[in-house]
Amino acid sequence: MESHSRSRNLFFLFLLLATNLLTFFFFSSSTSSFDTFASISEDDRVAVSTPHSLPSEFVAATEPQPLPFGYNSNFDSDTIHPPVGHACTLFPSDLKRYMSYTVGGPCPDDDLLAQKLLLKGCEPLPRRRCRPRSPANFADPHPLPAALWTTPSDTSVLWSHYSCKNYTCLINRKYQKHFDDCKDCFDLDGREKTRWVTPGGALDFTVDQVLSLKKPGTIRIGVDIGGGSGTFAVRMRERGATIVTTSMNFNGPFNSFIASRGVIPLYISVSQRLPFFDNTLDIVHSMHVLSNWIPTQMLGFILFDIYRVLRPGGLFWLDHFFCVEDQMVEVYVPLIESVGFQKLKWVVGQKLDRGAHLKEMYISAVLEKPVKKQR
Repeated sequence: MESHSRSRNLFFLFLLLATNLLTFFFFSSSTSSFDTFASISEDDRVAVSTPHSLPSEFVAATEPQPLPFGYNSNFDSDTIHPPVGHACTLFPSDLKRYMSYTVGGPCPDDDLLAQKLLLKGCEPLPRRRCRPRSPANFADPHPLPAALWTTPSDTSVLWSHYSCKNYTCLINRKYQKHFDDCKDCFDLDGREKTRWVTPGGALDFTVDQVLSLKKPGTIRIGVDIGGGSGTFAVRMRERGATIVTTSMNFNGPFNSFIASRGVIPLYISVSQRLPFFDNTLDIVHSMHVLSNWIPTQMLGFILFDIYRVLRPGGLFWLDHFFCVEDQMVEVYVPLIESVGFQKLKWVVGQKLDRGAHLKEMYISAVLEKPVKKQR
């Protein structure tokens, strides 16, 4: 036991030193790395740069574990290493707060802290041995198909982390001038009711237009990246397809709302590798999320990851990708074309909501992963 404890401590000391050296290397070698390091709080800078004790529950959740029956040929190892985001140890004060709880007891009310860690790169988050709180007087969801277009009960959500404390407030915030992510997405009787089914401008493809590009019934499963309140998945479900919706909870219970509608939420950030096997999905859709706010190198990895999970002949629906005009020509069109998709639909138009003087542009496209023919 003492030898195992010593080995464990040496492992985490090595992990910490390696993380510190890597951080120092990036800090010393580029301005972008300086920006990343500068985003770490002063307390965490001190903690990263000096030896410290990792939270005991973090160690318990992530330390290597010997397999009960020894070597396993599937693992090619006699040990399993629980995964955790490589950046977790860069934010030790947040990590300590997140991993501080009574084992077997209730989890802290810390959804915002967890999301902050996740967005900083601590993804996946370490597992915890505590029970998350449940809403008081939880109401069963509406039955299908009514659930697809019915606002769920307020008692289906824990509201402590959001400025709104009920769905009426969320629906009405579309009238407010301040910015909120997807601020009209919770109004199922508003714009959501016509999204992807009512023809609009040239940039606004409908679900049926896109499905008509393939043989009937062959678009069955897929993922919507950053899918707001799940309406794309609902539209596809109405047509017999199953879509998983990735979403964060930016000042609103997006994941709970998606689940209440009877479609599947997936709580991962855009930085995370898509958790699907190669050549398996029929369609990947993303509206607005994949755009010029993402670092260009990261965006390249994301596009190749989308290519990876699509089956041959699968569709990537890039819905209202936005950037400025110079970026579109010099950066984003060459980047998208470098991945290897075939263009089935490609429309470029001006993004005018903030004024034409900004020269912002939209790209809407349906791209196909090529089917390689045998020679």
